[in-house]
Amino acid sequence: MNYGLGFDDSGQEGDSIMEIAGVKLVVNAESYPYVDGVEIDYKETGMMGGFTIQNPNATATCGCGSSFRTALTRGKREKCD
Repeated sequence: MNYGLGFDDSGQEGDSIMEIAGVKLVVNAESYPYVDGVEIDYKETGMMGGFTIQNPNATATCGCGSSFRTALTRGKREKCD
């Protein structure tokens, strides 16, 4: 199962909606256990910038940096994107 980070104009029924520092974050009910407690920050270094995500739920990460596993999904192999 692939849970992606993206931009959307609206939420759906059952979504959790939070507003932090003027930024609205919408998380669907399926994804919430995977991102509960996550810290998202925007950092600029030199001529580059981007989001950094610190996820205390991740027990293992993929070498590509795009995938992670939690205690809930331990032992379930999934394709690394």
